[in-house]
Amino acid sequence: MDLRNNNLARLGSEDFDALVIGSGINGSVSAAALAARGLKVALIDARDFAGFTSQHSSNLVWGGIKYMEGYEFGLVAGLCNSRNELLESFPSTVKEIRFLMTINRQFRFHPLIILASTWLYWLLGRAKTRIPHLLSLRRIKQLEPLINTDISTAGIEYSDAFLHDNDARFVFNFVRSAMDKGCVAANYVASHGAARDTGGQWVTQAEDQVSGSRFEIRSKVLINAAGAFVDGHNRLTGIETEHHHLLSKGIHLLVPQISQNHRVLAFFADDERLFFAIPMANRTCIGTTDTQVEDPLVEVSDDDREFVLSNINARLDLPTPLTADDIIAERCGVRPLAIRKTETTIDVQQVSRKHVTEMDSAQMHISIFGGKLTDCINVGEEICDCVARLGLQLEPPRGKWYGEPGRRERAAYDARVQALGLDQIAAAGYR
Repeated sequence: MDLRNNNLARLGSEDFDALVIGSGINGSVSAAALAARGLKVALIDARDFAGFTSQHSSNLVWGGIKYMEGYEFGLVAGLCNSRNELLESFPSTVKEIRFLMTINRQFRFHPLIILASTWLYWLLGRAKTRIPHLLSLRRIKQLEPLINTDISTAGIEYSDAFLHDNDARFVFNFVRSAMDKGCVAANYVASHGAARDTGGQWVTQAEDQVSGSRFEIRSKVLINAAGAFVDGHNRLTGIETEHHHLLSKGIHLLVPQISQNHRVLAFFADDERLFFAIPMANRTCIGTTDTQVEDPLVEVSDDDREFVLSNINARLDLPTPLTADDIIAERCGVRPLAIRKTETTIDVQQVSRKHVTEMDSAQMHISIFGGKLTDCINVGEEICDCVARLGLQLEPPRGKWYGEPGRRERAAYDARVQALGLDQIAAAGYR
């Protein structure tokens, strides 16, 4: 609390190079990347850090294999590259995981076309994961006896990555990294809009959601990374953009563990979009839906539950079909999908999760649309490039601005733990 109060005082009394609004994955990596390059950065969020879309993900760190159908090969290659970088830089939390995709008899593509797509996907990912395989129905049953192969023709096994951590905690690591490098960050601080003063600085009207007190935050650059609320904040500040957000509601249901095998079971749902059963410790996460909505504040409906449960029950030979009584917890959030304002006829299920960065050089303003956890490193680098083009001087970062501590840091930490005797206390606690 003392740190937050100190940061609130600094937000209202100091001038900043950049103010980032929103501490979801886009805002957090923006703050971390800029702070690592020596800028004086402020970060605020009207909720808790990573408290909205970024805490309702599927925990998949994937290159977007479904975008292959739309021939978005450049997007897929970029996402796979970011996925590979996360695998290398966060080895204890981001790990490769196998997917077993079962193909329905009535599916519009032949299994060999799907296999070819997974091979191309593997190549676009620079062959950093295990190779794909075509599976017979017999082999599917050997690997996962619970899969209902009566409605299937074949299966494909391929690899992607999975976040073995709480998604919000993973995002907060970037906030923590930014703060370690001097960023002044505070949660539960809302922006009520901003305007440029006569000197060309942004003056943001902020409110502490805890005390109700109001104050101003001054910055050279304003970065709108408010996720599903980007459009609303741009209206408050009078910023015009080429893009805006289409909102899609996605839900996941956590149920008791349905398989002892640590792999993702992938299917094509009744609407032919990818549908997953994802292992999460001793639970299974199933979903997702893809429903266009107008309001970012969403909740799980009975229809959502029925869609997920009916799809998983039809594709698995479970001893007892899953019902609403088996639901342990629910994840429900909106995906902010970036589209051009000129686009009028849109199928929400066909819109990719690509990010779009729009920069208004005259106004010293940046908006970030769309995006996903996998793309976070690309977003951070892109924001640094934008800020540099706006005329601010960035220092070269000392090493990577992201990732887990290296061997030297871990060795120093272990030595400090031993010197304090904390390793003996921990060992005693496990006995």
